[in-house]
Amino acid sequence: MVNLELYRVFYAVAKCGSLTKAAQELFISQPAVSQAIKQLENQLGVSLFNRTHNGMELSAAGGKLIYKQIGEALALIDDAENSLKSLSTTATGTVRIGATDSIFSHVLADKLALFNRKYPAVRLELISSTSPYTVSQLKDGKCDVAFINLPLEDKEVRLYGTVKHLTDVFVAGDSYQRLKGEVIPLSALHELPLIMIERNTVFRHALSKHAAALGVRFDPVIEVANWDLMLKLAKKGMGIGCLPREYCLEELACGELFELNVDPPLPARGVGIALAKNVQPSFAVKEFIAMFDII
Repeated sequence: MVNLELYRVFYAVAKCGSLTKAAQELFISQPAVSQAIKQLENQLGVSLFNRTHNGMELSAAGGKLIYKQIGEALALIDDAENSLKSLSTTATGTVRIGATDSIFSHVLADKLALFNRKYPAVRLELISSTSPYTVSQLKDGKCDVAFINLPLEDKEVRLYGTVKHLTDVFVAGDSYQRLKGEVIPLSALHELPLIMIERNTVFRHALSKHAAALGVRFDPVIEVANWDLMLKLAKKGMGIGCLPREYCLEELACGELFELNVDPPLPARGVGIALAKNVQPSFAVKEFIAMFDII
């Protein structure tokens, strides 16, 4: 079996021409250097050095034959080790980020811009899909970090932390001004035309689970694939939307929509960071995650 350290000692002695100088360069004792050379010569079955009064001289039939190649091999190994070390201290390569369109827009956009300015050499690959599909991409090794709607029920990935709280609310436009200021029982919402996100989402699953626990069932008249379309339809009076308040702050502030006073209110949720289990994130991924305050 090749003992790399023996070759490092050999190369140091050959370069320095002295056991003493090689020991100083390697920060080991002179007897340890001498013993390493003897061990390597025994393994190879040749004498690598001629011992002279001036020091250590490479033998023509041994040391001189391998000196150049050993030097090249050690240099390649050092380069490989330095490349690996740079992965843990330098932001390079590609960071593959999975999230929904809404999370990219409302949670990640500013951080992505800041990260790009700080690490322009890092390529950002944005993978947009539903949270369940994003989790599957993470497990399959097709993305490096996932920002997902909570709760996370898949135990095969690791929840790193929560980066944003979400408060789900019901909103309506001018067509439903009669409801403004009224306290509306959650159980009465099924009588109103509801616009909801499609069923294969964490939001719908969490909403349906919460409603079922209260004996309530929602039967929306319209199902949409994204929040932007829901907001447009709600503003046009086509129904009452249900989405995170944090995703419609502008519409609420300017009066295009208003929030219904529902009793009881929906429970708070959040957006979390998920990582693959047993996979060490790169330095670039760690730096991106570090930009978020974990709450």
